[in-house]
Amino acid sequence: METINIIHCAVEEVGLWFEGQDASDHVFIVCDRNVRPLVDRTGIKAKGIYEIDADEGSKDFVTVTDICRWLMELGADRSCIVVGIGGGVTTDITGFSASVYKRGVRFAFVPTTLLSQVDAAIGGKNGVNLDSFKNMIGVIRQPDAVFICPEPLDTLPYTQIVSGAAELLKTFLIDNSNNLYEKAVETLTRVREAGGKLDGHSENLGYLISGAAAVKAGIAGRDPFEKGERRLLNLGHTFGHAIEKESGEVIPHGNAVSMGIILAARLSEKLGLAEKGLAGRLEADFKACGMPTECPFPVERLTGAMRKDKKAEGELVHFVLPLTIGRVETRSISPDDVTRLLQE
Repeated sequence: METINIIHCAVEEVGLWFEGQDASDHVFIVCDRNVRPLVDRTGIKAKGIYEIDADEGSKDFVTVTDICRWLMELGADRSCIVVGIGGGVTTDITGFSASVYKRGVRFAFVPTTLLSQVDAAIGGKNGVNLDSFKNMIGVIRQPDAVFICPEPLDTLPYTQIVSGAAELLKTFLIDNSNNLYEKAVETLTRVREAGGKLDGHSENLGYLISGAAAVKAGIAGRDPFEKGERRLLNLGHTFGHAIEKESGEVIPHGNAVSMGIILAARLSEKLGLAEKGLAGRLEADFKACGMPTECPFPVERLTGAMRKDKKAEGELVHFVLPLTIGRVETRSISPDDVTRLLQE
C-alpha cells in the first residue's frame, strides 16, 4: 500500500516543511497566476516561480515543455522539488511536468480550490489533455506532500465552491463513514442559503474536506494504478467528461460531474441496481446544495465522447453506478446501450 502524505496546516506554515527537507536552494514553484499573492504567504523560499494561466486550454504539452525548459534554464537538477500551487489544472500540469523532467523529480502540491483539495491533488494522477480529450496523457506518481490549507477557500467565488461540492459528495457516496454525506448536504445547503458565504461554516467544511481527503487517500493508496477499487472514484466522470467535451469546456468540471452522477443514478435505477428513489433523492440533495443536476444535452450527443473515454475497453466503457448512499459498483456497458436505457 502506498502512503499518501497529506498535511493539514495554515498556509503560513507550508514553508517550514521545505526547510525541514533542506531543499530551500532547490525549490521551484509553478502557480496559477491568480493565486500569486498566496505564494508569498506560504513562506516557501523558491529559486524561481513560474506563473501559468490555469485553464483547460493550457493543460497540454506546450505548457509542459515550457515548464521543463524553464527548470532546465534555472539549473534544476535531480534533487529539486517542484511545487504546484493552484487548482486541479495547476497540480495536474505540475505533477506531470515534474514526473517527466529528467525522468522524474520530486514534487508537492498546495491545492487552493475545494475541487483540488478533495480530489485533483490527491492520489497521484498527473496528466494533460490530448486535443479536446481530458487527461489522455499522464502518469501515476505520488507527490512528496499535499498541503491542505483552509485560508484559500475563503477567497473562492461561490461558483468554485459549487464545482468542488460535486467531488465532495461523490466521495461520500462511495464511502459514507460517519454519515459524512448527510453532513455535507447540510453544510453545503446552509452555505447556499447564506448567499455562498463560508462565514460560520468554515470549520464544518474543513472537517468534511479532511474526511474526503482521507477516503480518497485510502482508496488511492490501496489501489494506486486503478486495477480495482480506485475505479469507484470515477463515479459521475464518464458522463461528466463527455458533458465537458460537448460543451466545449464551458461547463466546469465539478458541474459536469454533478450532472454525471445524476445520470449514473438514473442508469443504475434503469438496470435495477439502485435502491428505489435514489436518483430522485440525489437530485433533491444536489439542488439544495446549489449544484446543477440536468444535463443540457440529449444523452445521444454524449455517446461519441464516451466511446473515446480513457476507461473504454473495446466496445464497452466502465460506468460507476450508485446503489445506495455509501455503496457503488462498476459495470461495463456499451454507450449505445446506455443511451437506449436512459431514453426509455
